Amino acid sequence: MLDFEIKTEQFIEEHSLLQEGDRILAAVSGGPDSLAMVDFLYNRQKRYGIKIVVAHVDHMLRGEESLQDLYFVRDYCESRGISFHGVSINIKEKMILEQRGMQETARKYRYQYFEKIMEEYHLNKLIVAQHGDDQIETILMRLVRGSGGITRAGIQVRRPFSNNKEIIRPLLAVSKSEIEEYCSYYELNPRRDLSNEKKDYTRNRFRLEILPYIKKENPRVIEHFQRFSEHITEDETYLLQLAVQEYNNVCKVKGEDKIIIDIPAFLKVANPLQRRVIHLILNYLYQHNLEEITAHHINLLIQLLKGDNPSGKLNFPKGLKVLRSYHTCQISFNDIKTAEPYRFEIVVGDKVVLPNGYIIGIEPLNSKRNITAEDALILPAKEVQLPLIVRTRRPGDRLKGMNGTKKVKDIFIDMKIPLNERAVWPIITDYTGKLLWIPGLKKAFFETAVDHKQEYYQIQYSKQTFLGGNKVNET
Repeated sequence: MLDFEIKTEQFIEEHSLLQEGDRILAAVSGGPDSLAMVDFLYNRQKRYGIKIVVAHVDHMLRGEESLQDLYFVRDYCESRGISFHGVSINIKEKMILEQRGMQETARKYRYQYFEKIMEEYHLNKLIVAQHGDDQIETILMRLVRGSGGITRAGIQVRRPFSNNKEIIRPLLAVSKSEIEEYCSYYELNPRRDLSNEKKDYTRNRFRLEILPYIKKENPRVIEHFQRFSEHITEDETYLLQLAVQEYNNVCKVKGEDKIIIDIPAFLKVANPLQRRVIHLILNYLYQHNLEEITAHHINLLIQLLKGDNPSGKLNFPKGLKVLRSYHTCQISFNDIKTAEPYRFEIVVGDKVVLPNGYIIGIEPLNSKRNITAEDALILPAKEVQLPLIVRTRRPGDRLKGMNGTKKVKDIFIDMKIPLNERAVWPIITDYTGKLLWIPGLKKAFFETAVDHKQEYYQIQYSKQTFLGGNKVNET
């Protein structure tokens, strides 16, 4: 047997890639790699107890030449009684309509077609022909690009695919030269895409310039890179399990496009897991499409979380916004907008529901409610002029204290109130503009011991416990 056959059989057995009864869709372009793969499997269908179906996608990028690739694969399958399914898709047209790159667009529609065929014919595995040389190129490209985490492992031997199916790659143990030897020995005469010899694409430059040098240094480099890939995959899988636990502890998910990080909790996480927690966050928000995210982005975010500056912003690819404010960090595709200002007037007996979900109300002091010093303010009626004003802060707002006045802005900073909360935090004044209270934070120096001979007002700030509009009255 040829080295191609020996290595591929061993690889399939070592990784348990095929089981009796598997119904396989082989993605075949007509080039040497996929043709050798499908020919190898076709000649071992009975041995493995499998059934093979072939699919080919013509991307219409090379005109008549690419159409001839489709005819070639069809004829190969017909001569051997293999079920064949082919389609032509105008990828250039799709690129323009969707504003995507060529490789991304071609891959999207290629795999959509594969998924359709697998569903229609009840196939459980998609087999593709990426080989050992591809693995080396991919790992090197990702390392040079600055990728981190499991992406450094390159091409996975197997991965899940659509509705309990999976993609398998049985040729990762063999080299391009061993594939060519197989095609020559069995006279397969594969199709050739001359664009693979051009140095316009990054992968081609790695293949044509770097790979030959590496192979010359170590003839067993494919074996070493594959072992590296599998070890990294094992390590990352274990670390990822630990990171998921930490992710659940430090992150709050707000729908599909927003996550909030508890910074003090995050900083307690071990450094190797911090990077992976960030990767999980970005993976969730980008819906597993992290092509534009590198280790540089992850490092920037970690520096923002660990830095001494209590606030900061980052702009990530595709419009993702990162906003740190004191102890929390919001990561979202929604623009972080300034809250709308508000202003309400209330008199005795009124209550108002605020945008933050809290209620502010004013009552005579003889209320039977249980209150605490933190959520209520008691004032002599003679000290204030009704109606009271409940509003958002304004530039220059100052609160009177025992030692003079202090800017509301400085109070927010001292109390470490996040920027987005400051915009909706209520300020209470009387009708003359005298600032009385920043609920939950600080009271003006007007509250005095109760003299039961005088009339007093009780202003209360509490969580909403009912549904309603902005202004409500109890009956």
